Amino acid sequence: MKKPVRYALIALASLAAASLAVVALSWMLVCSGNRCPSISVLEKYRPRQTSKLFAADGRFVAELGLERRTLVPIAQIPKVVKSAFIITEDRRFYEHNGIDFVGVFRAGLANVRRAGFAQGFSTITMQLARNVFPQQLTREKTPLRKLREAKVARAIEATYSKDHILELYLNQINLGGGAYGVETASQRYFGKPVRDLNLAEAATLAALPKAPGRYNPRRFPERAIQRRNTVLELMRREGAISDADASLAKAYPLRLAHGASGDVAPYFVEWVRQTLEAKFGERIYQEGLRVYTTLDLELQGAAERALERQLKAVEGGAAGAFPHRTYEEIMAALAAADAPAPGTVTPYLQGAFIVLDPRNGAVRALVGGRDYDDSKFNRATQALRQPGSTFKPIVYATAIQSGRPPSYVLDDAPVELPQIAGDTWQPRNYDLKFEGPMVMRRALYQSRNMPAIRLGMELGEQSVVDMARKFGLTTPIPEYPSIHIGSADVIPLQLVAAYSTFANLGWRVAPLAILRVEDAKGNELWKPEITREPVLAPEEAWLMVDMMKDVLRRGSAAGAVANSGFNLPAGGKTGTTNDYTDVWFIGYTADLVAGVWMGFDKPQKIMPNAQGGRLAAPAWTQFMIEAYQRKPAPPDWPRPASLVSRQVDDFTGLLANPGCPTTDAYFEWFIPGTQPIAECPPREIGARPTPLPDTRPPRKTPNTPPGASSAAPARKP
Repeated sequence: MKKPVRYALIALASLAAASLAVVALSWMLVCSGNRCPSISVLEKYRPRQTSKLFAADGRFVAELGLERRTLVPIAQIPKVVKSAFIITEDRRFYEHNGIDFVGVFRAGLANVRRAGFAQGFSTITMQLARNVFPQQLTREKTPLRKLREAKVARAIEATYSKDHILELYLNQINLGGGAYGVETASQRYFGKPVRDLNLAEAATLAALPKAPGRYNPRRFPERAIQRRNTVLELMRREGAISDADASLAKAYPLRLAHGASGDVAPYFVEWVRQTLEAKFGERIYQEGLRVYTTLDLELQGAAERALERQLKAVEGGAAGAFPHRTYEEIMAALAAADAPAPGTVTPYLQGAFIVLDPRNGAVRALVGGRDYDDSKFNRATQALRQPGSTFKPIVYATAIQSGRPPSYVLDDAPVELPQIAGDTWQPRNYDLKFEGPMVMRRALYQSRNMPAIRLGMELGEQSVVDMARKFGLTTPIPEYPSIHIGSADVIPLQLVAAYSTFANLGWRVAPLAILRVEDAKGNELWKPEITREPVLAPEEAWLMVDMMKDVLRRGSAAGAVANSGFNLPAGGKTGTTNDYTDVWFIGYTADLVAGVWMGFDKPQKIMPNAQGGRLAAPAWTQFMIEAYQRKPAPPDWPRPASLVSRQVDDFTGLLANPGCPTTDAYFEWFIPGTQPIAECPPREIGARPTPLPDTRPPRKTPNTPPGASSAAPARKP
């Protein structure tokens, strides 16, 4: 052998020996100083599990947590799933001891050819190591990190069986869309447990670890199918499946489950998550709690459908010309411009729908907005909106409790009051007319503003505010006359829950979303208590219910009710705010209270002459009709035996007699001692009584809060 060749070989051998020495020394020292994690934690290691939410009937609703995971033992994972992952990720898994040296050599050659880090050589055990210990074994592409990962993998292999390692891996692996582990991914993508997956579905899951975001079958179905077919071809080449099975699986369509975890009632789920986080902190994301909620999936679906149908009807001109761009137009424009979602404040017509059981406060349905993906702001629980006339029943309940009967006469006449800025406040009725004296019952069901303002001022603002607090409203209510027609902002959920007072004949029930919380073993951790507070006496509440029934029978919501054919015992109230920026309808039966709100996040006029009876009430009637197709019809409210009846005149509230027109006479109910004793003075048919004298005390400036006139105050979306 020539000397140059001999010297070259000696140099190469020396270099190889030195390299081996460096590798050996690095292997010995790479984990010194506690640089590598201890694998002893794997003895009792349980990956973080998401908390699961269930509906009132026990059906699954959603998972809570950054890593959605349901653990499944290796015995329940079918062979086809295990084979798909092993062949795709580490086909010599059962042959090596944590490091696949064939793979190392192959990756080394590829990296030399590319003059960089082009190919990795991670085994399943190495992937498990960095997934379990992400803090100590980061994902940086350095030889030192790779050595640590390999050494931890060898230690795992020396301690645990292959099946145990595979079980941990298949429960730990990230499979995209917040799904971790094969069981959660199977439920998320295919709507069934992993044990029921077919070959094509198993290959689809095994295709994901390479790049979970890139091959997500929901977002990129074409890519997912291509990658799935690559996995199937690898399985065919390895002899794990036959040629025929591979061909059939490649031709199998991508059949994904409708919706994913969290797609059901997303605003309700987020509201519950916030409640749980305040109570349990990080435990809800780690310990796999089981949360049983009050949600009724059928009622939730009915509420979503009714709200969206009515919003589209309004945008389509069913209630008059709609002067804004529709939801569909705005979303199409965003898509064409490849622009992001609007965010918290959306530019299109929004809505909220809340349904609860007045007997226990259980929230059966909650819709906080039109599109959760576009805006996660919950208009049912977070918004501050003016209630308009839906606040009036609180004023009238204050009057009933003060001893004024439904036949108490109010004057629908102009009111002019000073404001802080020196101007005067001149509120209006929706029809710009004044009808003079009328009984309290008619003033409520026709939703006249002037009688409500005069009544509230007569009672005193503080009395009305005190009653509002009893009804469960916690937001600021300034003591100005404008509050009597709903100028003070409220949280929609609180206002809807306030109406449980009427449905329960006097008892207000606080809204409740959670029935109980259990740990992963079924032990009860928390059971919220039902909160009931007495607000009205049964006789007072029954009179309010009877008055509010008239809203549906012949008042501001009668048109929507008549057009729908809804005819069950129910009461309610419409609501419309300044400049037609908010419309409401809140109605109730003996076992359901439901409220609808519509408006823009940034308050603006919905349309000319927008009215809650025309815009919001139809959604309520649609919902109620669908709800009671599945539920028994609700009972009527029993009338307290102590109430007495008298025939009275509709204009004077006095006892009817032959001298007054019989067309103006009707039968009214009274708490004993409040019934009239004087008779109606004679008048001709069609004649109106003399206007009432103004006996209200003089008002001092200031009387109305800023923005209580034609301009709606600023508020949260």
